[in-house]
Amino acid sequence: MKKNIAVIGYGGQGAWHCKQILNSDVARLVGIYDIKEARCQAAAENGIHVYGSAQELLADEQVEAVVVATPNDSHKQLVIDALNAGKNVICEKPVEMSVEAFDSMCEAAKANHKLFTVHQNRRWDVDYLAIKQIVESKEIGDVIRIESRIHGSRGIPSDWRCTKAQGGGMLLDWGVHLIDQLLQIFAEEEITGVHCDMTNITGTEVDDGIRLTIYFASGKTAYVEVGTYNFLAMPRFYMQCSQGTALISDWTKKAHVARLKAWNEKDVLPVQTAAGITKTMAPRDELTLDEYDVERPASDVHDFYRNFCAALDGKEEPKITQPQVRRVLQVMEAGFKSAQERQTIWF
Repeated sequence: MKKNIAVIGYGGQGAWHCKQILNSDVARLVGIYDIKEARCQAAAENGIHVYGSAQELLADEQVEAVVVATPNDSHKQLVIDALNAGKNVICEKPVEMSVEAFDSMCEAAKANHKLFTVHQNRRWDVDYLAIKQIVESKEIGDVIRIESRIHGSRGIPSDWRCTKAQGGGMLLDWGVHLIDQLLQIFAEEEITGVHCDMTNITGTEVDDGIRLTIYFASGKTAYVEVGTYNFLAMPRFYMQCSQGTALISDWTKKAHVARLKAWNEKDVLPVQTAAGITKTMAPRDELTLDEYDVERPASDVHDFYRNFCAALDGKEEPKITQPQVRRVLQVMEAGFKSAQERQTIWF
């Protein structure tokens, strides 16, 4: 039986959730509420029931779950109100701006015996899944370092995302996705430190770019870079492993892999550079290196909702758990502190 779900917030992401639920094989859209009359009118024109208030929505006994898709600073109270009203909750990312606030939300979920999860939808991105597949296959050995980048050239959006009080900025907007992805790959690794630099090229109130490194006890590293003033983008993913390298140039492309077959070559021919010759940087040949593309894995982002509804019935464990979300928040908190103090934050 389909689960009855209502959505609070009918902006870009809230409307996306509504479309997902309207086309769902596991969920049914009961209605929405938005504080803006124009958004409520837009929903009504699309044939969606509109509640008169958030309180009316939460009082509706047929609503089994609520999606909170509002600006970041409003998440905490709405989530706690929904949980206290006996609703299961999906919250948009970033769920909150501090670990302390998130912990209070988790406490409300526990007290009310309700499922509370976060919409980390980019775990279903095909480029990320391709890198994860290569890591898990060990076809190029054990991972040493992964670099994950998103580059654009239009600055930060001119809505609430450029306002500090509402949780704007790229660390909270895109950084949360890239950090979450990499921490899934490094799920068993102990974090020992975080270093973060932020840029303010297009504005001063919030960061419009970040460069963040996560250090692990094993010596492995994860690097996240978000830029909104990059007119030429660097590769989406670059991964060094013990037996090779993988690269994804952008999220529409296949992963390209170079797999080491043999370390030594009998005769390395030096190459000419502008100021001399070098053997160290001479390219390898097919005797020691295989190069190939990896097919893009299949993915269906609606599997998030399928998992959520199955978890409500006790048939599956939630794919996005509270400890996972908390770990991401810890890294982001350390990132803000690192950028402010201009030093690495050691755990």
